[in-house]
Formats: sequence, C-alpha cells, structure tokens
Amino acid sequence: MRDGLLSIGRFARLCRLSVKQLRHYDETGLLGPARVDGRTGYRYYAPGQARDALTIALLREMDLPLPVIARALAAVPEERARILRAERDRLAERIRRDRARMEMLERLAEGGLPGYEGYEVALGSEPDRRLAVVRAVCGPPEIGERAGECVGRLMAALGRAGIAWEPPLWGLYPVDLDEGMEIAVGAAMRAPVPVADAVADAREVAGAGLEFEVLPGGRVAGTTHVGSYAQLPLAYNALFAAVHARGLRPRAPVREAYLVGPDEAPPEELMTRLTVPVEEEPA
Repeated sequence: MRDGLLSIGRFARLCRLSVKQLRHYDETGLLGPARVDGRTGYRYYAPGQARDALTIALLREMDLPLPVIARALAAVPEERARILRAERDRLAERIRRDRARMEMLERLAEGGLPGYEGYEVALGSEPDRRLAVVRAVCGPPEIGERAGECVGRLMAALGRAGIAWEPPLWGLYPVDLDEGMEIAVGAAMRAPVPVADAVADAREVAGAGLEFEVLPGGRVAGTTHVGSYAQLPLAYNALFAAVHARGLRPRAPVREAYLVGPDEAPPEELMTRLTVPVEEEPA
C-alpha cells in the first residue's frame, strides 16, 4: 500500500473482481486507478473507489452494457434512476419475448417439426371489403406495439366520427417484413360513407389519420391460429409453406382477422384468421 492506496490485486480482491476486469474498466474509461506508477506501470486504487467498483460489478452481473453503466455512474440521482428504469423496461421486454419463444418451442415439441401440424391451409376466395384504416410505420420488433396503437387510434376515430363498423378488425401487413415497413389496422363499415366527408370529419375530431380503402378480394390461402399473438409465427410458417408447396406466389397485403380478441378471451384462446392473396407462379 502506498499513501493509503491499494495495489490492483488487493483492490480486486476487496471488490470481488478480477485484475483483468479492472484493467478492462480502466482501458474503457469506466473506472481508472487513482494513480499509475510512471516507472513500473502498476495501477493503484483508493479505498473510496470500492463503491463504484462494486456497483459496476453488480450492474454487470445484470448484463447492463458498459456504456450504460458509465452513464449511470456519471449521472445525478434523478437521471440515474431514469437510466436504470429504462434498462428494467428493456429487460422486461426481453423476458416477454423469451417467454413467447419458450411457448413456441413447447408447441413445436408437442406437435413435432417443422411445426405445421395443427394448421389446415385451404384455398378460397374473398370478397372486396371497404375498410376504414389507420397506418403506422415500424420495424419487425415493433409490429405488435404499433398494431395495438393503431387499434386505439382507429376506434377513437370511428367513434368520434359516428361511423358504424362490423367485426372483425383487420390487420394488414407486407409479405416481406423489414425496417420502415407500413402496416395498417382497419374495420369494415356497415354502410357506405361519403369518403370526403368521413375523412375530413374523422381527422378533425380524432386527428387519427383515418383513411378509406377497398381491400381487393380474389383468390387467397388461409389458416386459423388459436393462441397468443406471440405464437403467430407458427401459423405464418404453415401458411407460407403451403403456398409455396402449391406453386403459388403470395401477394400483399397479408391479412389478419381478429375473430376473438384480447378483450374477449385470455391469450391461449385468441383466434386469428390469416389470409394471403395468391397467384400462380410464372412459368
């Protein structure tokens, strides 16, 4: 010990860290030594640095990235609390996704790979439907959240504009999921509505970006999924596998009809009808 300082080895033992970890924290600017011997290059730490070192060890044990830990250590208490709560929310979302993956793995284990069992895919035809829709732009991880927001915006717009609609709600999605894709949620109207008046009224009352469009009918392939929305990839897997096996080409938009929604049943009893327009592959 020199001038009350601790060698890197003793400081590491005090903080239940390794010398390698302390060197890494120094190199990344997270926790530097109190003094470095200019001749030997040995690092020395002050006992008062143990609090930060122990905090770093605790947060790393919870898999927080080093840049986040650095910001938290440098922040005032209010900002530090905001940073840690944001990490808590990210962890909660990761747990939710992991739980959904576990449920899908269990379903695959029961039904066997490739996971098409339990899904009957049939060809049929759909009529044209005139929908009132609201749209959003998102990436694949945000589909569920953005679709939920669209439902809220759509219901508010229809209610305030006095437009009657008939179940189910429809989700409209591209065939290829990518960043910056456009999705929509729509409802079929019970009676024709003058488009110009309805759009102007809905936008004025709800500010929801309500639009009207005709969802083209025609030949489709479809299947029904019973279970949580997190397990929808299993149904999509079966649907698109059957489409390609029949030598057909899927076309946008892919439609989800929410036959039994979250307000009507628990997640395991939700019922969603998936349909995708199809056409013959060119020779």
